[in-house]
Amino acid sequence: MSLLVVGLSHRSAPVSVLERAALSTDAQAKLVQDTVAAEPATEAGVLATCNRIELYADVDKFHAGVAELSTLLAQHSGLGLDELTPYLYVHYEDRAVHHLFSVACGLDSMVVGEGQILGQIKDSLARAQELHTAGRLLNDLFQQALRVGKRAHTETGIDRAGQSLVTFGLEQLTSGAAVDKWARGKRALVVGAGSMSSLAAATLARAGVGEIVIANRTLDRAERLAQILNQADDTDVVARAVPMDSVRAELTRADLAVSCTGATGLVMQAEEIAAAVEGRTGRPAQVEEAAAQSPATPRPDARQTPLPPTSVGADENCPLDLTAPGFSVMGEAAVAGMDAATLEQHAAWAAGSALERREAARRTPEVTPELITALAATVASTGRIPEYRKPEPVAEVPRPEPVLYLLDLAMPRDIDAAVHRLAGVRLVDIESLAEASADAPMAADVDQVRHIVSDEVAAFGAALRAAHITPTVVALRTMAADVVAGEIARLDGRLPGLDDKQRGEIRQAVHRVVDKLLHAPTVRVKQLAAEPGGAGYADALRTLFDLDPETVASVSRAEESMEKNAQNRGPA
Repeated sequence: MSLLVVGLSHRSAPVSVLERAALSTDAQAKLVQDTVAAEPATEAGVLATCNRIELYADVDKFHAGVAELSTLLAQHSGLGLDELTPYLYVHYEDRAVHHLFSVACGLDSMVVGEGQILGQIKDSLARAQELHTAGRLLNDLFQQALRVGKRAHTETGIDRAGQSLVTFGLEQLTSGAAVDKWARGKRALVVGAGSMSSLAAATLARAGVGEIVIANRTLDRAERLAQILNQADDTDVVARAVPMDSVRAELTRADLAVSCTGATGLVMQAEEIAAAVEGRTGRPAQVEEAAAQSPATPRPDARQTPLPPTSVGADENCPLDLTAPGFSVMGEAAVAGMDAATLEQHAAWAAGSALERREAARRTPEVTPELITALAATVASTGRIPEYRKPEPVAEVPRPEPVLYLLDLAMPRDIDAAVHRLAGVRLVDIESLAEASADAPMAADVDQVRHIVSDEVAAFGAALRAAHITPTVVALRTMAADVVAGEIARLDGRLPGLDDKQRGEIRQAVHRVVDKLLHAPTVRVKQLAAEPGGAGYADALRTLFDLDPETVASVSRAEESMEKNAQNRGPA
């Protein structure tokens, strides 16, 4: 087995990078086709979801495979290789199997235990099969991953560890209120008619919303989804379909909108959301400042000389931008919105300089005429002496109750992030979900699922290694059968007087001798080959019995042909 996985996910990359690296359906197809056309890879499949992009391939060279797959991911995602590389992870052989099985069980999801990933893995396998880029390895791998994921959800309570991304997003919208009670009677707009949008519509219907409007670029898909919702026996929701250009008008009627399309650009601009709020309230939607002013802050029109930043001159060699007023590298604002690399640099700087800061605080600076003159000049120009301190707490102005709730599950985003600043609107998107899920509690069932994954990885590896030696064993038995047939024919020529019964007894005796001689070695070699490090037994068997490599290859081709026929019937 030479399975290689190269990818990035919400665990390795910020949402902004995942958003830029997102692949359309056509780009995914081109990626896997280009991968199998490349020299190191013979099979390929891509698993692309709202929070991960992973390229799976069967390669014959590890380092060349990593280089080729990374380059192809960069080319098709539109990111430069130097931009993408810091966020990529690589898994090989058993570790790659372990990773996919963990993904299938929901252990690697943004919301632990969510089951939506199983459908996405199934779709990924179906695409690879349609494109004929999935061979024996990827077919076996992805189908086994589906079985492992189903087993985890059936045998454990992993579902209790988290919910689907849709449910988790709705819970974030309600700010802790029960979704069923919150959604009761509301009007909902669902933009998109794919698997995630369909799940969102079904979830909202079960939650008790009164009306669901489905908007999609292909109207007949929206109409089919609306028909399914209207015919459902377990809900009383009224659903209807509208064309995509009706979204702006429908926003003025909706209490809640969920969007998850495959569009590469924004589906809802901030101006459109603001217009929808104004249409609902009769008042323009106000844009809130990032930080509200405290009561002691002068009015914006007051003519005063701005004060210098409180931290200027205090934080030598700090890797952060200290030019923002009121910014203190030791405060919480220092790490808000910081990317992982800068955060790591800041942590190292803070740890290394903490002792120096404490020592400096104990020392009294020497008072010199130059210092007094500088302080006097500062007081004359700014009205105060600069302080090396954290900013004073700012009084927060409470946001008004939202009149429009938005859930953006698309990657790249469907809804303009500037909507976060609109008063009267609450937006939950992939980025805010990632932040919220970081603190989600882990269930005790997660450990049980991890044990399942470990057992299944070991079993899959053993079966794969045993299957690897099967063509060699078949070729050995074929060679033995040919030798027996040749010797029987030679015996017939030398003893023409034998009757049919005698020939049958001789033929049966020779076959029994050969079968008994081969039985123990072939059974044992299969057992040994199934153990870790057992891949070399097939080579040893071919060498010891001087087997024709073409005979072994023909057996493998026959097995692959049978598997392709089964593959055409679709995934398990």
